[in-house]
Amino acid sequence: MTITAAAADRYRRWATYASVTVALILIAAKLASYMATGAVAILSSLMDSSVDLLASVVTLLGVAQALQPPDSKHRFGRGKAEPLAALAQAAFVAGSGVFLGYEGVGRLAEPRPVENAELGIATMVFAIVMTGLLLLVQRWVIRRTKSMAIAADSMHYSGDLLMNSAVIAALGLTAWTGWPYWDPIFALGIAAFLVWGASRIVRDALGVLMDRELPDGDRARVKEVVRAHRQTRGIHDLRTRSTGIGQHIEFHLELDPHLTLAQAHDITDEIERELRAAFPSAEFAIHQEPAGLEDERLDHRIRR
Repeated sequence: MTITAAAADRYRRWATYASVTVALILIAAKLASYMATGAVAILSSLMDSSVDLLASVVTLLGVAQALQPPDSKHRFGRGKAEPLAALAQAAFVAGSGVFLGYEGVGRLAEPRPVENAELGIATMVFAIVMTGLLLLVQRWVIRRTKSMAIAADSMHYSGDLLMNSAVIAALGLTAWTGWPYWDPIFALGIAAFLVWGASRIVRDALGVLMDRELPDGDRARVKEVVRAHRQTRGIHDLRTRSTGIGQHIEFHLELDPHLTLAQAHDITDEIERELRAAFPSAEFAIHQEPAGLEDERLDHRIRR
């Protein structure tokens, strides 16, 4: 679905506000539940929600910065604030996973009874409902904006669904069997999941910061659109990257060498309009060349 840049910016902001609001509500509910039950599994979920709040605030600030228009010192814009925000989220998530693992090991060595398991289960059910609603909003926005920071935030909350279900299982098994080790065992599993999720966020964010090429399907689409123009004679040295909130696409366009500069310009404008319909959030840099020119090309130097 194609939307305007203004609409995409508005959707990004809505998603960040919703994320912060839900995190605050869940922290309050889980803190009260942990104080009543003493369950380390609920503590793990409380910690994750606290991390989510920090991550959501970072996302809000990162998105706000990324949406700033270009200025004299940032002529390419500030879109890479989004992957930087995602890296900060990964640090929060990994840190909470390590601390939770430490707490889980401590509870394995000195298990403690869980009280008021029913209250804890009710809290987790409430958390699942709230998280599910937030995920619906985030995924709707991600489909329309391709926001990396919101996608990273959504990954946290997707993990929360699993985590909250695991907490319910831990509390239920502890109450049913009376065996105190279910609680720290599930906490250790959740800790491992958090660290794994952090590694995925880091991988994706570094890909943007290191100017990794767009997916093969997007590159093929660019070539398809360019070659579809009746006056295109070829395309080479295609380079693409994510800007954090959009894409940057540049290439050399081969045209009939007998065209005037004005004619070449008009053809390029037509091709750019077609490309913009396929990539509405992209910036384009197109260099015209006479077809048949033999020169040094990036395509020849690049390592496969």
